[in-house]
Amino acid sequence: MKVTTDQALADIADALYVEPGDLEQDTDLRDQGMDSVRLMELVETWRAAGIPEIDYIMLAEDQRIEAWLTLLHKLQGA
Repeated sequence: MKVTTDQALADIADALYVEPGDLEQDTDLRDQGMDSVRLMELVETWRAAGIPEIDYIMLAEDQRIEAWLTLLHKLQGA
């Protein structure tokens, strides 16, 4: 099972209690309300979805959605 761009955006929006269309892809997610607990929830969600390699540090390094989408695609061999 792959995590699609749409699914990733939905997961991020869900973690932040917003609609996917309200997310700003080039803005640091910390500025949009992302904290360490929510970040870990996303790690667990994406591990359960078939990306066991993903970890907290990977997401914490660059907290822009566009960086996360690139990372997810890379980890899934896309």
